[in-house]
Parts: sequence; C-alpha cells; structure tokens
Amino acid sequence: MQQAVHLGPGALALLALAAFVAGVVDAVAGGGGLVTMPALLAAGLPPHLALGTNKGQSVFGAGASLLRFSRAGLVDPDRARVAFPAGFVGSLGGAGLVLLLSPAVLRPIVLALLVAVAVFMAFRPRLATPSASGAPRRALVSAARAPVATALIALVIGAYDGFFGPGTGTFLIVAFVLVLGDGLTRASGEAKVVNFASNLAALSIFASRGVILWYVALPMAAAQFAGSSLGAHLAVRRGDIFVRRVVLLVVLALVVKVGRDLVVS
Repeated sequence: MQQAVHLGPGALALLALAAFVAGVVDAVAGGGGLVTMPALLAAGLPPHLALGTNKGQSVFGAGASLLRFSRAGLVDPDRARVAFPAGFVGSLGGAGLVLLLSPAVLRPIVLALLVAVAVFMAFRPRLATPSASGAPRRALVSAARAPVATALIALVIGAYDGFFGPGTGTFLIVAFVLVLGDGLTRASGEAKVVNFASNLAALSIFASRGVILWYVALPMAAAQFAGSSLGAHLAVRRGDIFVRRVVLLVVLALVVKVGRDLVVS
C-alpha cells in the first residue's frame, strides 16, 4: 500500500523542526499533531502516509512525556491500568477504520478535522481553568465511578487518535479536568498514558500495512523525543499557570493559521 514519496534533506530538516516544536507543545498542553500533520501534508505526503508517518514519529514523543510525568509522580498507576488498555483497544479500531477509506475520501475528512480541532482548542482554555477560588474543579463522577469514566474516555478518544490524532492530548486533558476533577498539570500527565497507548496501537496497525515512511518518521521521532522531554520538564517544573499560558499561545497561533488558510483557499 505504500506509495513512492521522496523528500530531500531540506524538507526532512523542516519536518524535524516541526516535530521538535510539536513535541514541546504536545507535552505541555496537547495539540502537537496540529503542527506535524499539516507539515507532513504540506510536504506532499498522501493522507494515509501522513497519518501513518505521524504515528511513527509521535509514539516516541508520547513515550518521553509519559516517562517524565511518571517520574514526577503525576501518573496514577491504578488509573493507568484502566486507561492504557482502553486507549490501546480504541486506537486499534480507529486505525483499522481509517485504512478502509480511500485517499480521495480521506483528504477532505482530514482537512475538516484539522479545522474542527483548532476551533475546539480556541475554547478549551476557558473550559479547563480552575474554579474562581483557584481550587481544582469538582469531579463530575464519584470516586467509585471514576474507573468506568476513565475507561470510556480512553476508549473514545483513543479511537479518535487511531483514526486521526491531532488534538488528542488536548481532548484528554479537558476530559480529565472536567470529568475527573484533575488539575491541569496532573491531567497532562494522565493524558500521556492514553496517548502513548493509542500511538502504540495505531503504529502497529499502520506499520503492518506499510503506510509509514520510516526515513521521514525516524528523524522526526528524534526531534519529537527531544521536544517532548523539554516540554514535559517545563510543565512539571512550572505547573498549571505555565500550562495554561502555553495553551493560550498555541490556540492563538492555530486560530490565526486556520483563519488564514480559510481566506487563502
């Protein structure tokens, strides 16, 4: 199924730079795929190859972020035992579905999802901020129902990640803040469990179907790993206020980019 696509050193260097920036952004606030996916499409990759190659590189960044947040004590092992398998299974289903679609059908879907996720992110900081008193939001579910809620969140958003991907980390952070009452920094850490599981599952599907360009994915993976390590370090050291500010900057940039793309097209 893999198509012949040849990128030069210059294009690979630009994609690696995009992956580094995406790694920093994704580790802090999610949304790194909104940097790498447009970059891969702009480089000339067809939708299936862009989606597959994006997973080939992003799994390394997700792993680096998970390791850093886990070492900082921001990952609950009990929740991870529920979230990881649910995210993995959901992603398998999403990745399997996307491979059933033809490139002609997939391209407009990908472009529409990119715009939709960017618009969603524009409203996300307001949803995810703490209450007026500064305390974390109250959870919408009881402690007894938290494992079921966690599994459903991981399954649904994991399926989305397998099918498309960009914005997955942001969706997870929002869900963990609103539904489970996490603070922003903890929600970022907990999101990495699902993100890593879903990336791993999608990677296995895409690799088995030959839709990953490894000569593109591996340089991006190295850059993504470095960026994610830096971003996770900054998020852990500087806390919720820093995370919120980065999200606001990312959203602002995305809104400007999407608005410009709509006007130009």
